Amino acid sequence: MNTRSLRFRLVAWYAGWLTLLFIVFGIFVYSSLGFYLKRELREALARRVRQVAVLVQRSSLGWDELGMEIHHTFAPEANNRFTRVTLNGAVAYVTGPPSDRRFDPRMVPIPSKVPAGESFDRRSLPDRSALFVVVLSRTVGTNRYVIEEGSAEAPIAVTLHQWLVVLVLGLAVLILGAVMGGFLLAQRALAPVDRIIGSAERISSRNLSQRLPVPNTGDELERLSLSLNNMIQRLEDAFQQTQRFLADASHELRTPLTIMQAGLEAMTEKANSRLDVQEVAASTLEETERLRRIVEGLFALSRLDAGEALEKSNPFDLSELVSSTADQMWLLAEDKSISINRVLNQKVIVEGDRARIKQVVVNLLDNAIKYTASGGKINVRVAAQNGKAVLEVLDTGIGISAEASPHIFERFYRVDKARSRDLGGAGLGLSIVKSICTAHGGHVEVQSKEGEGSRFIVELPLAGGGTN
Repeated sequence: MNTRSLRFRLVAWYAGWLTLLFIVFGIFVYSSLGFYLKRELREALARRVRQVAVLVQRSSLGWDELGMEIHHTFAPEANNRFTRVTLNGAVAYVTGPPSDRRFDPRMVPIPSKVPAGESFDRRSLPDRSALFVVVLSRTVGTNRYVIEEGSAEAPIAVTLHQWLVVLVLGLAVLILGAVMGGFLLAQRALAPVDRIIGSAERISSRNLSQRLPVPNTGDELERLSLSLNNMIQRLEDAFQQTQRFLADASHELRTPLTIMQAGLEAMTEKANSRLDVQEVAASTLEETERLRRIVEGLFALSRLDAGEALEKSNPFDLSELVSSTADQMWLLAEDKSISINRVLNQKVIVEGDRARIKQVVVNLLDNAIKYTASGGKINVRVAAQNGKAVLEVLDTGIGISAEASPHIFERFYRVDKARSRDLGGAGLGLSIVKSICTAHGGHVEVQSKEGEGSRFIVELPLAGGGTN
């Protein structure tokens, strides 16, 4: 569980506060119950000791008969009570063992000093039990009576223990309910956020017309959804304008450039043309060819951005495509004495536009040949790994600096603009590679170190989503 998530913090805050309230309430109930039981016991003992005192003072019977009357009137043993009457320091009457056998009356110590009037205390017995005792001291004539009425502490302790068990179990159930309730509450509160996230993840450059759901809550969440939808609308407008510009520019420029190229080619083919005209025509023809490649690149990017990369999607063997493409580009490598080594697994089947994927291979090999010095090496590998078709192109060229690597796939980006222009590059080849890979559900990355060569890695889904 993510402890930094809003959901976790809401549940923890809600459950924490409820748990604290339950604990405080449990402590209050437990303390109040203990105080109430002790107060009720003290009041009951005080009433009984006064009744015994009245009986003792009014009776003219002997102590044996008086003890029988106390036994029959108040039944202290049956009620698990302790009664003792002391006359002038000598015990005149004491009850027998209580029915529950919780204490032995003979073990109850006689207090050495008894204040006048009524008092309440707790007495510990040798057997580790305890009594709550109310003591009433009265002097009548020359006689001093001390009457003690007590009850065992154990029943109160048992009651409190039972209540403590109930409170602990109840507290555990309440805490569990608080956590579950908090989780459900947080889940319900954040359900609109989950729907917004799901809708946002489905929006891409191909479906910018979709909008996020707007919860009718009247709070910040509704305003956030409206703001995001307005932002998506602005992005859609800007994206459509960019696509229209690329498509229109490509369409408008292709025709005149084609005408210029045809005219210049005809001029250079005339035998009676002057040398300077031929030179100008050749230079113009070269620039026209450069412009044509730029326009073709822009046109290809515009079509890829418009989702036209998979118009002719079919399964094919990537290894066979890479092998045939490398054969076709062998002459370019041979001119620079560059060797192309191939490690190709058989039957690495992918699904897509074969012509577009071939364009990826051509651009990567062409890029490797351009920036590899004479006598260098290019290694090409195709394999199936973890449900992906992997194409690697490794060269021993000039490499790419760490500052330039993050931008190498941006449109019109060139590491060295002057050198790239001499080599005929326009900064669109790798952008086209990335767009084609993205359109096919794959991706491309580069690993390079300046002066040591570059490794371009392309990953594409295998046909059917499995291994071959």
